[in-house]
Amino acid sequence: MTIIPNPRSVVAVRATVPEDAFTAGALGTLREGSGVVIRDDGLVLTIGYLITEAEEVWLTSQDGRVIPAHALAYDQESGFGLVQALAPLGLPAVALGDAGKAKVGDAVVLADGVGRSVQSRIVTKQEFAGYWEYLLEEAIFIAPAHPSWGGAGLFGADGSLLGIGSLRLQMSRNGEVADINMVVPIDLLPPILDDLLTRGQVAKPPRPWLGALSAESDGKVVVMSVTEGGPAAKAGLRQGDVISDIRDGAVDGLADFYRKLWESGSAGAEIPMRVVRDGRETWLRVKSADRGSFLKKPQLQ
Repeated sequence: MTIIPNPRSVVAVRATVPEDAFTAGALGTLREGSGVVIRDDGLVLTIGYLITEAEEVWLTSQDGRVIPAHALAYDQESGFGLVQALAPLGLPAVALGDAGKAKVGDAVVLADGVGRSVQSRIVTKQEFAGYWEYLLEEAIFIAPAHPSWGGAGLFGADGSLLGIGSLRLQMSRNGEVADINMVVPIDLLPPILDDLLTRGQVAKPPRPWLGALSAESDGKVVVMSVTEGGPAAKAGLRQGDVISDIRDGAVDGLADFYRKLWESGSAGAEIPMRVVRDGRETWLRVKSADRGSFLKKPQLQ
């Protein structure tokens, strides 16, 4: 099956970020990717890491027009970002699909903002835990992978938008390793869209954030690094520590770690955790924070 999405409605996104921005070291100060027009007034949906702390955003249409834009909102839980064009885009909004109804094996297309599309299939839909304190209950994974995935639009057989490209990963199956894309499902957007448009964020208390980059190894959560000046660093959490318990509950993998962390209350909650370091156990108490408080805010928000 050949799916022909509306390429006019997928635009290139280019953002510049101040050198002193919190995310500049990890994500760079010049970020390029794609976005999809979801409203006729020039509202563009993209992946949030492209526009986090951006001071300047430009959109480029498929016919080469360059339009100034504004980073409107970034939702840390879903990973979505919203950009508002500041001049007429003149591009039609795409229809939002139903990612929940998409099935493994379905034909899809991942299209970027410079006119490249990859015909793919959904290879799995499953939980995804990211090392940066991020969790999706059911991410979409497709293959073959698109070489320019960030903010690209995933379209189903009817041409509707099923999600936004986030990562390129590798999957091992039957002894073979294949490149795949992880896509954030579009179903996460409608419940939060009004809040993002009116408030720039979801109207609920922010989750507790530690500032720890972690990985899962044989079911254990291992700290890869801690953010300088973040809550985990201040509490003495170190690279190589194994987080075995949160409060009175044993940690069973990265996703379970995040759920236990977020169940501890809102940002600012104190998080007791048992840590194994060099074969010895110790308890740390981490005063969590609001990750958003470390980020530069959009100037017009």
